[in-house]
Amino acid sequence: MEKNTLFARVKKSCMVVMLAAGMLLGATAGAQAVDFKAKGQWQVGFGLGNANLRGGNGVRKDDLFGATQRFRIQLDAVASENLSGRVWFEMGSQDWGNAGNGAALGADGVVVKVKNAFIDWLVPETDLKFRMGLQNVYLPNAAGGSNVFGNADVAGITASYQFNDMVGLTAFWYRPANDNYVDNRYADARETHYLDNFDLFGIAVPVTLDGVEVTPWGMYGMLGKNALDGYGNRWRTADGSFNTSLLANPGNQAQVAGFSSSRDYSSVFFVGLPIKVTAADPLNIEFDLNYGYVEGFGKTFVHNYKGSFDKRAESNRQGWLIKALVEYKMDWGVPGIFGWYASGDDGDVKNGSERMPSVKSNGRFTSFMGADGTDWYSSNFKGSFNEKHTNYAGTWGVGLQVRDMSFLEDLKHTFRVALWGGTNDASMVKYFATAGSWDNNTTYEGPYLTTNDNLVEFNLDSTYRIYENLSVNLDLGYIINCMDQETWKHSRAWESRSNFSIHDAWKAQLTFNYTF
Repeated sequence: MEKNTLFARVKKSCMVVMLAAGMLLGATAGAQAVDFKAKGQWQVGFGLGNANLRGGNGVRKDDLFGATQRFRIQLDAVASENLSGRVWFEMGSQDWGNAGNGAALGADGVVVKVKNAFIDWLVPETDLKFRMGLQNVYLPNAAGGSNVFGNADVAGITASYQFNDMVGLTAFWYRPANDNYVDNRYADARETHYLDNFDLFGIAVPVTLDGVEVTPWGMYGMLGKNALDGYGNRWRTADGSFNTSLLANPGNQAQVAGFSSSRDYSSVFFVGLPIKVTAADPLNIEFDLNYGYVEGFGKTFVHNYKGSFDKRAESNRQGWLIKALVEYKMDWGVPGIFGWYASGDDGDVKNGSERMPSVKSNGRFTSFMGADGTDWYSSNFKGSFNEKHTNYAGTWGVGLQVRDMSFLEDLKHTFRVALWGGTNDASMVKYFATAGSWDNNTTYEGPYLTTNDNLVEFNLDSTYRIYENLSVNLDLGYIINCMDQETWKHSRAWESRSNFSIHDAWKAQLTFNYTF
């Protein structure tokens, strides 16, 4: 009996092993039908500079020199032209010597991140395509990037259909935030993860005609009353990667003393009309129109520069932006002119803000305050503004550029000069808790400039291809600061700091890029 029992157990174990081996072999055979492709990028760079436009007490906020690196690898699993998946890993950016990101002595930091992870598939017997998962989003735009939602990694679904060679349709649902709110008011955390979702729904219609590309689009969002509060209180502070420009409190930097919510959800609405004209090649013409609105949750109290709670402000925000680019392609380079104009605050906090809101802006006209060129090397070194959030709200500008100049083989240069101005009423500064400080550590929405302020930006960016897969970039920038000190004397920061001053900004960055 015992022998039979032992034999039965051994027989059963062998069957389990054989079944597992069969499943493994079957999975291996199935995996052989999938074509795996890999590509990636190593970047190592060194930066020197100072991006702080305003300061006080002679205290420097950051080092002048920094060195950093980043590695990215993208893996595509392609079953067929109708089905594929992608995962994109990133290590860094790692500032050399920083223990928090694994670049200090020992290099043991946990810095590997998943940037993208999604599947692409085609509905059988149709031309309807779906992308599902964590993906990079860039809303339709022209002339200087997207001031609404650009270069952002977000989870969601994108569906696209091409009716013919001229007309297509794209629809999407993205979820930038959900389940981040924790209610600390009660012991049982009864409202944790409650009303904290932020969902965006949109549609775009790309139309391609002979020499003209037009893509009208619209986006509607539902913003829960706890969504941004659970995302680090970013509806009323100026730090964090989730762009504070989404919140509608006047001036963004205005000191908020109280907040009352009158609804569970507020509406978010954006529309855009980018147009590209190439019919007159080598002449290229681009322009873009945008409008945005964020419904406020209620009233906010704001300080004035004397520190009193003398204003009860609306928290809604709406505004518009127009930008344009005209350039002419020549044998030695591409000269061009660009410009933009955006609505600004009118000085009355009782009617909300008139600056255009955004989810995550990515202005790309220049390479110091903007994001043109390689995103990484122009933003992550000392002496850099955070280009991923450069925002044209409340500003105007005009610039001249000559891009892709080449006089030697494998060497290209781009030169720009741009004049920045403000469209915000000068009286708004009295509500600022800080002197509208826009440096590389305080705000992610771009410069708050009044009608009395100007900046002049110079860029000289060069790229040399050492090998087919290895290039080196030299990025030089300088900003002449022409902000009006008399205007900013009325901010609360002026009275709280001694020796407060404005000063120019500059940078020099060298980056090595290996791609495979």
